[in-house]
Amino acid sequence: MIKLSISYSVKSLLGLGLSVLFFSCKGETKKEETAMPQETEKRIQLVANEGDRRVDVTIDGELFTSYQYPQNIKKPVLYPLVTPNGTKITRKFPLEPSTGERVDHPHHVGVWFNYGDVNGLDFWNNSDSIKVEQRDKYGTILHKSIDAVEDGDEQGSLKVSMDWQAPDGTVLLKENTTFVFRGKDSVYCIDRITTLTAQNEDVLFKDNKEGMLGIRVTRALELPSDEPVVFTDANGNPTPVAVLNNEGVNGNYVSAEGVEGLDTWGKRSKWVDLYSNIGEEKIALAIMDHKENVGYPTYWHSRGYGLFAANPLGQEVFSNGKEKLNFELKKGESTTFKHRIVVANGDVSASDLNTIYDDFVK
Repeated sequence: MIKLSISYSVKSLLGLGLSVLFFSCKGETKKEETAMPQETEKRIQLVANEGDRRVDVTIDGELFTSYQYPQNIKKPVLYPLVTPNGTKITRKFPLEPSTGERVDHPHHVGVWFNYGDVNGLDFWNNSDSIKVEQRDKYGTILHKSIDAVEDGDEQGSLKVSMDWQAPDGTVLLKENTTFVFRGKDSVYCIDRITTLTAQNEDVLFKDNKEGMLGIRVTRALELPSDEPVVFTDANGNPTPVAVLNNEGVNGNYVSAEGVEGLDTWGKRSKWVDLYSNIGEEKIALAIMDHKENVGYPTYWHSRGYGLFAANPLGQEVFSNGKEKLNFELKKGESTTFKHRIVVANGDVSASDLNTIYDDFVK
């Protein structure tokens, strides 16, 4: 399959007859009649492997991402994220051996969804690195079931159920999430639609900067930095590095309002794009917030070291006390969060992202 890497000007796409690129993430699926006597293999396929605790998602036979629920991390994740050109853009640590990656924040794994203060429990920072005597302060999200898997030519979908659980086993929230995977040519998308329902008691999401939909990216998508850090060496061992080598590190953030770089942190926006290149491959990774979500437009927890997160519930922190939300679900109440993640190759403009965004929220 030939991969396209072109400028995504909407006018030029139409002129080239390639408008399919930006409409490949549309929510609706067109039904076409076919005269073929047997069913053909679908472009987008999902393969569940209960033994490996994962569901692999492929587009045109190539891995796009996997829904994973290993027992050595404290929530299910999507890992890795792979561009249409086949490049992994999520940090490998701590799931895979790696070279030249930061080893901070072991709870930053792939793509995840949780929060830093749920009835006083920290779901965001939980990992196997937490000392045993401190684990009563942390919550865990447990994968419970795969409820539906569907392949398709225009889209594939995965429905799963999870429990947000306190250390004593009490289930605070039931999570029902649908992932919708789409993609053609140089633009792939993931829609995550998550419904949280309070179970045995009222649930308070106290304003906290640690949330909510997060992605930890590979080194090349970080923003250049001169701060000393700890990296993995050729054997995967932690090694202090006094001065960073920023060769090949080209990441930058830009919001829908045109705010760039680290200035996107603590600002509201309907979408933020993290763009970079790995070699000659231009990459865009965008997160989009739906207008029906609590706290819309979300605040952004966008860090230079590779944490890229949308947090609609941390308003008191991000506004320096000017706003306060402290979102609460009464026992039995539900709320739904909808987000779109865009993974693309090529030059993706603000106009292009607005086109995808408008399709997402219509």
